Amino acid sequence: MSTTPAPANPKVGFVSLGCPKALVDSERILTQLRMEGYDVVSTYQDADVVVVNTCGFIDSAKAESLEVIGEAIKENGKVIVTGCMGVEEGNIRKVHPSVLAVTGPQQYEQVVNAVHDAVPPRQDHNPLIDLVPPQGIKLTPRHYAYLKISEGCNHSCSFCIIPSMRGKLVSRPVGDVLDEAQRLVKAGVKELLVISQDTSAYGVDVKYRTGFWNGAPVKTRMTELCEALSTLGVWVRLHYVYPYPHVDELIPLMAAGKILPYLDIPFQHASPKVLKAMKRPAFEDKTLARIKNWREICPDLIIRSTFIVGFPGETEEDFQYLLNWLTEAQLDRVGCFQYSPVEGAPANLLDAAIVPDDVKQDRWDRFMAHQQAISSARLQMRVGREIEVLVDEVDEQGAVGRCFFDAPEIDGNVFIDNGSNLKPGDKVWCKVTDADEYDLWAEQI
Repeated sequence: MSTTPAPANPKVGFVSLGCPKALVDSERILTQLRMEGYDVVSTYQDADVVVVNTCGFIDSAKAESLEVIGEAIKENGKVIVTGCMGVEEGNIRKVHPSVLAVTGPQQYEQVVNAVHDAVPPRQDHNPLIDLVPPQGIKLTPRHYAYLKISEGCNHSCSFCIIPSMRGKLVSRPVGDVLDEAQRLVKAGVKELLVISQDTSAYGVDVKYRTGFWNGAPVKTRMTELCEALSTLGVWVRLHYVYPYPHVDELIPLMAAGKILPYLDIPFQHASPKVLKAMKRPAFEDKTLARIKNWREICPDLIIRSTFIVGFPGETEEDFQYLLNWLTEAQLDRVGCFQYSPVEGAPANLLDAAIVPDDVKQDRWDRFMAHQQAISSARLQMRVGREIEVLVDEVDEQGAVGRCFFDAPEIDGNVFIDNGSNLKPGDKVWCKVTDADEYDLWAEQI
């Protein structure tokens, strides 16, 4: 007796560009598609349709997005575009008129519907049998995950168009966030990276409404969220934290070991004149004093930040002010970008002198050299000390991991010479034996 073979599941390829917040969007779309019976494949050739989640923050990111869309069209032919650059549908279709659909960020239903139109789901799919893991589909390694707590931003920084792309702040219900965190931990996640456009504004839009988790009341507020996350027994790392006054409440939690002593604060500059032109929120002359106070409470505190050089109107005096500020602040992890005009950003209308490209490059070079000396000196202070390391990779040479002051993909690494017996996701105590500007070398204890 012959049997008719079951029809194959429709297959989706996915390319996710940009920041961790976009990665979380990709994970949500993929989870929905998997629930509907789609298989996720890793090559253009195997896919029935390809979704490209774009970045549109700066011109170089837009150029990369357009390049990847073109590659997907060439290799596959059926391409759906979503993400931040999706708000510029006209520009995308001007370059790539054959894309099947274009949607903006957070438009999960529209993306899924576009996939349905391109490759209909199987009618006989049973979501009760073809189960998706409770934590959903993750694009990060199994041992860490990004936890998005809100969308959008209420600020109007003059160099940024994120509010026009992603809208005003919308905080997720605190119970939903904590339920997701708990599912991730049960699935084996050892580190939760808390992200949003403005993490410290969490709950402002709902007036810090009280929610419930595991039968207990929890306020929709960053401090209470961190307290609750600390009960899960994993590393909790905070990203994109504006230094509002209530950030001071987090430092004792870090000193007590409840969350990682790590703050990612996008300072962007230090010169009062430049900050005013940037329309940066929550900055005042007391920032250095606050950093000093934080470190007195929590001596192990690591501060990472990003800065922009060459902003319109930035003078050599402003730039020197920034270098002097860095010397005082002694930040641990720092990234720097040369200012790039973004279409639609208010900074394009500033009546200020444009900084020439060669001057921007020179200031970037000097900034990086200045900060490398600071980072190198601060890492040298770790030599001889014991640290806990979360292992990311293992090969015959040893293991590569991160300690509490290293976020994945943006900070440094810890190289464990005698770590070939370890596996990704292991946590192990090590003694630091050497350091350079960015990385540490260590031995298992």
